[in-house]
Amino acid sequence: MTKNLSRKDFLVSASKAAVGLTAVAGLSSLVTTATAEAKPHVTAWPWPYVQLDVEAVRIQAHSLYYNDKDCCAGTFGAITNALTTAIGDPWANLPMEIMLYGRGGGNAWGVLCGCLNGGAALISLVTTKAQSGPLISELWGWYTQADLPTTQANLVATSGGYLVHKYDLTLPQNVAGSPLCHTSVSEWCIVANKKVSDVERKERCARITGDVAAKTVDLLNKFFAGQFTATYTDPANVAACLTCHGTAALNNVQTKMDCQPCHSTAHPSKVESIGGAASGFALSQNYPNPFNPSTKIQFSIPETEKVKVAIYDIQGKLVRSLVDYELYQPGNYELNWDGRDNSGQKVTSGIYFTKMRAGKFAQTKKMNLVK
Repeated sequence: MTKNLSRKDFLVSASKAAVGLTAVAGLSSLVTTATAEAKPHVTAWPWPYVQLDVEAVRIQAHSLYYNDKDCCAGTFGAITNALTTAIGDPWANLPMEIMLYGRGGGNAWGVLCGCLNGGAALISLVTTKAQSGPLISELWGWYTQADLPTTQANLVATSGGYLVHKYDLTLPQNVAGSPLCHTSVSEWCIVANKKVSDVERKERCARITGDVAAKTVDLLNKFFAGQFTATYTDPANVAACLTCHGTAALNNVQTKMDCQPCHSTAHPSKVESIGGAASGFALSQNYPNPFNPSTKIQFSIPETEKVKVAIYDIQGKLVRSLVDYELYQPGNYELNWDGRDNSGQKVTSGIYFTKMRAGKFAQTKKMNLVK
């Protein structure tokens, strides 16, 4: 049975409903207003940059490398930390850990050096696409041609300037010739006669993390001061390779890198077996020594193994790849070096080093070319 409402009861019920609707409308208004006010502020790209202290960033990057940030996030984070201190937002809201993937040349895949990855990411955040290209090329080109770790990095270590002290002595330097992690690290290990797991190799990468962070800041400081001038040019042998690979007929290569650190030389050396059983791994002293214009080099391997034999100059730069990680059966072998580099050009007189690597074995011999 339906209850009949009096006029009084109807008015009371209606008024309550009206109050309820008003309250809901008011709540909706509050939610809409709160949502609008909570909308985050988005900083326009490129992000702001100010002049930074190059050496302070170097030391911070070295420290971050050892504090679980490794090379890529270490380079990137040292600069973002400095910008957070100098500017604050938006840098304070950007975790450096976003770059952890770049460690070891990309999750230990050994491709692009993590330091260069982190430096390029920072450059790309503070400059336009058109502006970033020359700056990144300058950074990566410098890396391929510089003696690393730099003399400044070694001086900071020997003077006790770093915050982390794993190894404070001077480290050997070498010219990587490539922005690739596996090439850079491997060539240094050969020059320094160290393993990847050695403390010296880890310190080498920590110092280069500082080097690249410092170089990135130096380039950006100059760029924003209107003082940046690009100095890097593609190596002559890259241009020579592209005359074939980059022609309309092939057009199958896009690169700025020196090809020689990774690819076998276009001037291969003939390796001959000289018989006899090999009692162990060995690299013999070249003969004659001193020599002009050529010299013979012998090596021995007691088991099937990939072999690398290469010539380096006194600065640690690769001169000639004689055997490029080729598989050899047990035995004794001999090859000839004709005093030419990977481009087929005669090298100048001076001290050179033959370096052999086969599995875990590594050995170096000093040679003297006289003219």
